Amino acid sequence: MARNLNSNSGYIPNVENKQLNSSLAYLDVIHLRKDFFIMKNTALSHIHEQLGAKMVPFAGYNMPVSYEGVTIEHENVRKNLGIFDVSHMGEFLVLGPNALELIQKITSNDASKVIDNQAQYTCMPNETGGIVDDLIIYRFNAEKWLLVVNASNIQKDWDWITSHNTMNAELRDISEDYSLLAIQGPKAVEAMQSITSEDLSAIKFYNFKVSNFAGIEHVIISATGYTGSGGFEIYCKNTEVEQIWNKVMEAGADFGIKPTGLAARDTLRLEMGFCLYGNDIDDTTSPIEAGLGWITKFNNDFINSEALKKQKEEGITRKLIGFELTERGIPRQGYDIVDAEGTKIGHVTSGTMSPSLNKGIGLGYVGKEYSKLGNEIYIQVRKKAIPATIVKPPFYKG
Repeated sequence: MARNLNSNSGYIPNVENKQLNSSLAYLDVIHLRKDFFIMKNTALSHIHEQLGAKMVPFAGYNMPVSYEGVTIEHENVRKNLGIFDVSHMGEFLVLGPNALELIQKITSNDASKVIDNQAQYTCMPNETGGIVDDLIIYRFNAEKWLLVVNASNIQKDWDWITSHNTMNAELRDISEDYSLLAIQGPKAVEAMQSITSEDLSAIKFYNFKVSNFAGIEHVIISATGYTGSGGFEIYCKNTEVEQIWNKVMEAGADFGIKPTGLAARDTLRLEMGFCLYGNDIDDTTSPIEAGLGWITKFNNDFINSEALKKQKEEGITRKLIGFELTERGIPRQGYDIVDAEGTKIGHVTSGTMSPSLNKGIGLGYVGKEYSKLGNEIYIQVRKKAIPATIVKPPFYKG
């Protein structure tokens, strides 16, 4: 598992960049091995450097955090399209006649409802009420599935899945061999149609095709993403990704395409209220508390399903909420959430100044009794308690 360097790791704080600090909540901590530091590159790192990207360590990889600036890149994805290199993500194949049985055991959603060429968002519960990771599963056929997991969790996820593979499904970690590009924005279909014979407009949300793309055969073209502005995620071999990147940039030139970094990826996902593992969900947060009951189905047994079902039936004591500041300020991960008297009632898990809305937005956990939509809460920003209103994500409506 050379790709992931953070299993059971120590934590080394990142040096905060003053120009990007409002959008780098999830880059504030770099996960590294205690005993050594080896920075890995994606197959495109040299291109990012040639383009003048600001590079930062993330999950053991040298990753582009921004090129022209967070706000420029963010707004361009909302209006046109951007391309992200997210090749640090992990990919596992689950194969054979027992593949579905394993997936049903380790994930909370109902994978039996997934048909060929369809994807599903799900999570892997642990045995103590928390979440091992959230992930997307892809079904090629009944005996071939792809699991796409978070970069910081590759080793942890692999160990977890293999330890529960009592039915002897075939597992392959292909993370080191594959790259992932996200082409996101409302012009993605129109811009990319010229480099594939596949009818991109016919690929429905959370469906995918294996087809030709940018002169490469057998590319996974998936109508998924993390921005809320539409588009595709492209899975290909490392040896193919530079050609695909170049062809995508050429095809998108007349449509305003821009290379886009991890900072804008974070602000885009937060405007949609999408959870980020390590911030909004982790080994201590249950999917019910995190508002992920919609991917937690109880028509089959999975790890810790009985306890989670009981929690759903009996209720929870805390809840992940969305909020918007009603005065100027920037909420950040770890800030206290307080009531009108200044009593702590929760904490911020993700926060930023929204480029689309020009206001502070965030996610955080509060006691359930404080979680009603429309309630006023306060975010403790240094010595000032800034008022905020609880709202239902997404913050950005499009």
